[in-house]
Amino acid sequence: MAGKRDFYEVLEIERTSTVEEIKKAYRKVALKNHPDRNPGDEEAIRRFKEASEAYDVLGDPDKKARYDRYGHAGLGAGAAGGGFQDVSDIFDAFGDLFEGFGLGGGRRRGGGGTRVRRGDNLKTSVTIDMLEAYRGVTKTVKIKRHKACKTCSGTGAKPGTSPVTCDYCGGRGQVVQSQGFFRLQTVCPACQGEGKVVRDKCVDCSGSGMDIESQTLEVKIPAGIDNGMQMCLRGEGDIGPENGPRGDLYIDVNVKPHPLFEREGLHLICRVPITFTQAALGTEIEIPALSGPETLKIPSGTQPGEVFKMRHKGMTDPSGRSSSIGDLHVMIQVEVPKKLDKEQEKLLRKLAEHEQANVSPHRKSFFEKIAEAISGQAGSED
Repeated sequence: MAGKRDFYEVLEIERTSTVEEIKKAYRKVALKNHPDRNPGDEEAIRRFKEASEAYDVLGDPDKKARYDRYGHAGLGAGAAGGGFQDVSDIFDAFGDLFEGFGLGGGRRRGGGGTRVRRGDNLKTSVTIDMLEAYRGVTKTVKIKRHKACKTCSGTGAKPGTSPVTCDYCGGRGQVVQSQGFFRLQTVCPACQGEGKVVRDKCVDCSGSGMDIESQTLEVKIPAGIDNGMQMCLRGEGDIGPENGPRGDLYIDVNVKPHPLFEREGLHLICRVPITFTQAALGTEIEIPALSGPETLKIPSGTQPGEVFKMRHKGMTDPSGRSSSIGDLHVMIQVEVPKKLDKEQEKLLRKLAEHEQANVSPHRKSFFEKIAEAISGQAGSED
């Protein structure tokens, strides 16, 4: 048992946890690492099996009592692994815990011994702008996915024939190998766990039972969705073997940056430039909120970087679990003019004298210097 992690650590629970708390913790870890949600990720499958092994022990009062007293050694040779050599074994044991999440579980065909296998999950993406994210929008996505072959109706067998029971495993889809005191259950290599094999293959699909189709779907993107969020369309993925239920379609949402607004959670940030006189004397300005133009009163004496909050002018909660609406934070940026005309400079210097402020002297322009030089030369000739 060397190197095996503590089962309480695996499920991230305390030794005093109740049966319901143990079940809840297992469901959380298992759903996170479920093979359907992590296709091709061997590390996730390992964690899925590890969590299931832990729940198999801690969810059983007798096994838990032995484990609490003796650790892994108290479970006996071969018992600590729960017999979970394949994820299908886990679905057989705990498949009911995944019902309602659209994931592969322990469902079987009525009256039959082979599992109804869900199709693979698919993934695509959609790009929207921030205004569409604010309002919510319906987008069209195009995907390619598998459908049941029309010729063989998804069986993979030549018309007029049917798949037959696998002789190697007797239709169980699993085989058991004995090695001394150990018994190892694995997927049948002849039928790949299906329990049936196709003798005469359909010529149109080469026995796969599937064709490729192009599908156009309308996706309703909820208001308030943020960049990097993922949506799931249940039952819009690949069809399962032998007309098994479809997998799911995961859609990554990309929100393009906005030239005026930045987003922090449900809140929006807008940096608005105003002049020195507007900041000093106060004013009213129009703010381009996503909901439409808004008027904001700027009080006299407003400082650079000061933030004004416009309530409920931000994003809504895209989950729909709450009615929360974010705010629009208007950050004031006081602009200092790079060039002044003569009248502006005269007025500002007068203000500086009034404030007794030390400012740089007037700098003569190139043309002013030329005019003075010409005027001086004319005076010397006289």
